[in-house]
Amino acid sequence: MMEVNGIEYGEAFFACTLLDAVFVPINYRARAVEVAGMLHEISPRAVISGQRYALLLDEAIELSKQTTARIVIGASSGWDPYEDLIDASDPADTSPAASDSDAAMIMFTSGTSTQPKGVVLTHSSFCGYVMSNVDPADADPESAERTLLTVPLYHIAGAQAMMAGIYGGRTLVLMPQFEPEPWLRLVQDEKISRAMVVPTMLKTLMEHETFDDWDLSSLNVITYGAAAMPEPVILTALEKFPDAEFINAFGQTETASTITQLSPADHRLEGTPEEIKKKKRRLRSIGRPLPDIEVRIVDETGNQVEQGATGEIIARGARLMKGYWNRPEATAGALQRGWLHTGDLGWADEDGYIFLAGRAREFIKRGGEMISPEEVESILDQNPSVAESAVIGIPDETWGEVVHAIVVTAPGASSDQAAIIEWCRERMAGFKRPEAVHFVDELPRSQLGKVMKSQLRAQFHNGEVSA
Repeated sequence: MMEVNGIEYGEAFFACTLLDAVFVPINYRARAVEVAGMLHEISPRAVISGQRYALLLDEAIELSKQTTARIVIGASSGWDPYEDLIDASDPADTSPAASDSDAAMIMFTSGTSTQPKGVVLTHSSFCGYVMSNVDPADADPESAERTLLTVPLYHIAGAQAMMAGIYGGRTLVLMPQFEPEPWLRLVQDEKISRAMVVPTMLKTLMEHETFDDWDLSSLNVITYGAAAMPEPVILTALEKFPDAEFINAFGQTETASTITQLSPADHRLEGTPEEIKKKKRRLRSIGRPLPDIEVRIVDETGNQVEQGATGEIIARGARLMKGYWNRPEATAGALQRGWLHTGDLGWADEDGYIFLAGRAREFIKRGGEMISPEEVESILDQNPSVAESAVIGIPDETWGEVVHAIVVTAPGASSDQAAIIEWCRERMAGFKRPEAVHFVDELPRSQLGKVMKSQLRAQFHNGEVSA
């Protein structure tokens, strides 16, 4: 399914469960060639598209050489109308037989390979987070929370927020795409009590020129995550939303969403000066593991490290993915002896609060989107003027991280930043596109020939651009 947020997401997911089918949401910002790769991976029986994406999907289907039914929300030539199919169907005709361990959803996420991998979530793993961490619906509808859902539903955070709202009997108010002033208006007019944002959204809202003009007093809970939260942003938010409780949720698609959480109590800067200082420091953490998940920090041999030492964050529990779709080697590398190796590096303090220290697999996390440097490099290296490239993430207060490319120009060729970025514009989604291009004579390498990206990050940390 490829569409902006709407009730059709919930309808389509539950229809798939009734049909023993597997639901696959697709990032609506992806380009046709990227979508074609995903379609080739999963060979779908049917594709559901919003009207604005039908032509792109037509191109992707042709590129992938797939034969599939085409269903459109709206109207598009050659596609079956979504509403007509609903009117002609009867849920009573279905008899689902899937077990808890069968696949319910496949979500694509960029990894260390040049192609996105499909994360297989079962009925048990996808619904497990909701069942374990959300209170069921209250019998009194007047007391039900009203949730504003802005995070894209193709993202695990958005999908889980939708499921939590349904299970918890909340009223869901869906925004097709995030826009600051409409978000503020909806909170005021719909008396929103709960919202989920990524740090970029929160910063944009607070900096909007009309922020102080709206009544946001109904907001009781603000959950944030999907990207690193800059400390100045959360401290400002605590001042601007004094009546709201904040929750920092950390997880990934492979864990079916949240595995650690920084609780509302952790955001209350109260107590002695020493306690407040400690709480401010912990605002930079991702909190502690949820009750239904086990988290460890281990060294390269798999042994747990001492308190304060840095290692890889691994997780174990019923909510882990089943594996990567048709990627047995990648699955074996990620799931070892029942533990998911997240690829994130971190350390824990004396009370078990976990702090991120980097990413072992060099992921770039921009505004909640996971970006594989290798994927961007593979496209850059196809440019005739590029001899080789390296892609790194540079810290950014707005986006968490942004993509920077370091390029060695091919012999006899010439190029500049604008030309390289324009080359990428037609070949990858906008969030993957480099924000800046640095030109160098050669890339720094280790004795084994590996590009030393840590050196590049140190060199270009301030974002200097040489053309």
